[in-house]
Amino acid sequence: MIKTVYSEKTNPQFLTTTTDDEGIAMIQALRKKTLISSFKTARGRLLLTGFATLLASLASMPASALGFSDPGGYGLKIYRVNSGLYPYVQVYFRTFDQEQNPLVNLNAMNIGLMVKGRAYDPMKRQYNIGSIRQRQEATRSVLILDASKSMTGAPFLAAQKAATRYIDSKRPQDEVAILSIRDTKTGYDIVSDFERDPGALGRRLFEVVPDGNRSRIYDTIGAAMQMCGMSAQGSVTPGIENYIISCSIVVFSDGYDEGSAISREELNGRITALGIPVPIYSLAYSKKSREHFKNLESLSKNSFGIYYLIGEAIDEMQKTVERIQNILQSDYVLTFRSVVEVDGEEHAIKVGVEYPTGSGKFYYESAKMEAIQPPPVPAVLQQIQVLDGYFPALPEGMAPYMEKPAEALAAPPAQIPAAPAPQGTQAQNAKEL
Repeated sequence: MIKTVYSEKTNPQFLTTTTDDEGIAMIQALRKKTLISSFKTARGRLLLTGFATLLASLASMPASALGFSDPGGYGLKIYRVNSGLYPYVQVYFRTFDQEQNPLVNLNAMNIGLMVKGRAYDPMKRQYNIGSIRQRQEATRSVLILDASKSMTGAPFLAAQKAATRYIDSKRPQDEVAILSIRDTKTGYDIVSDFERDPGALGRRLFEVVPDGNRSRIYDTIGAAMQMCGMSAQGSVTPGIENYIISCSIVVFSDGYDEGSAISREELNGRITALGIPVPIYSLAYSKKSREHFKNLESLSKNSFGIYYLIGEAIDEMQKTVERIQNILQSDYVLTFRSVVEVDGEEHAIKVGVEYPTGSGKFYYESAKMEAIQPPPVPAVLQQIQVLDGYFPALPEGMAPYMEKPAEALAAPPAQIPAAPAPQGTQAQNAKEL
């Protein structure tokens, strides 16, 4: 068994684990079998020797001594569980290290999966993970530009260029909306609703003029959060092929709020109450003062986003938005076949990440799936048939759980291929910068 322990040393989302004798045996058996295949090479012999030393040290230690109180500077966050393809369940999650960068090159052997407390055996080919980057699921982003007079000149032009770069870095199926903070009744203008076409987004972006007298930042961010929960409009047609998995907000501002109907505390309360996180990525810049940067920092940290201190180094904005896009496109989806009978109820699942590979350190986060019948929609049923081909049914009487870890059945399946996404135009073509 693997016991989950919460640790707040680095981040409240981090999880650490302790492992008892049974869990150690499972890890030992799986890792030993995986490493034997590389034994013939000098590097393989070195790896196996080092692993044998590790196993010997584990065997001599009590289970209580194997608890890792320090999360090692990385963690994961589950932000969506899709049970609409049941018996297949898709779990979307984000990983991060100490620098908030995503973990790369994870595979099925890095992932621990539990359903109702029972661990899945990765060698039985009943689950796999894939990077969002190579899949067709879409993400949404709302860009917020501070169009007050205090941003006139080089700062605003730099923000426009960075927003353009963000749009050009997205995948063709991803959707972007643009809000500008202006002197209007609501405190903002909708420059563009959610749109895929980079050219259309670019043209609308460069119509924004920084002529506002006040900045109702909190009201505008609140509106962006509402947009994240809306249905797609305009040229975007909802469908199974462009399933929206996440929505994020990117703010270009100095953080100075004037006249919003809601306070920072009220906005943070709304953020905390969200069932699905909407991360806020703040680019705090100003040619005058950093006094109000803390407002953006508070919102970003409370929303599972990231606060970027740009200051007067406005040339760093384009590199920063590229990092944000990399984070959004580096999420993972875990797909597994459930054997829980359809009962219309929620059931506990846990997803863990082992990093580095072979360390035996798994960090788990809990979520819930629903055991429900899929809707009788042809597109959904067709997708289930496709998944049937990637996850072969087990022999009768065999469960996907880990029963005898020493008897591995087969290698985990290759990553599920994604259909090629359509090519989009470039927002940079909208206007010569």
